[in-house]
Amino acid sequence: MDEHEERGDTMTGVDPDRLDDQQLMKELETIHRTRHDTLLYGSNDALRAHNERMAQLEGEYLRRNPRRPVAAGRTREGARERGSGESATPTAPGT
Repeated sequence: MDEHEERGDTMTGVDPDRLDDQQLMKELETIHRTRHDTLLYGSNDALRAHNERMAQLEGEYLRRNPRRPVAAGRTREGARERGSGESATPTAPGT
């Protein structure tokens, strides 16, 4: 198999560990953008393939970025505080 991996007759794309960082981010952006339509209108097979590919790509991202920044509002404690008006996304100092 060349750059695409096949499972049965489902094309799953390039193995995520073979993508450079820029390619991985582009793949993640694309799959997240198409998620809603796949959920609403895709066949069960399409949704299954989408789930598998998303898990592969996200898993690779997390493997490469174990110390990625985490917004305080995206934690359990931060979510509780969000009710008091705190933003869920980090902001730059002075904004």
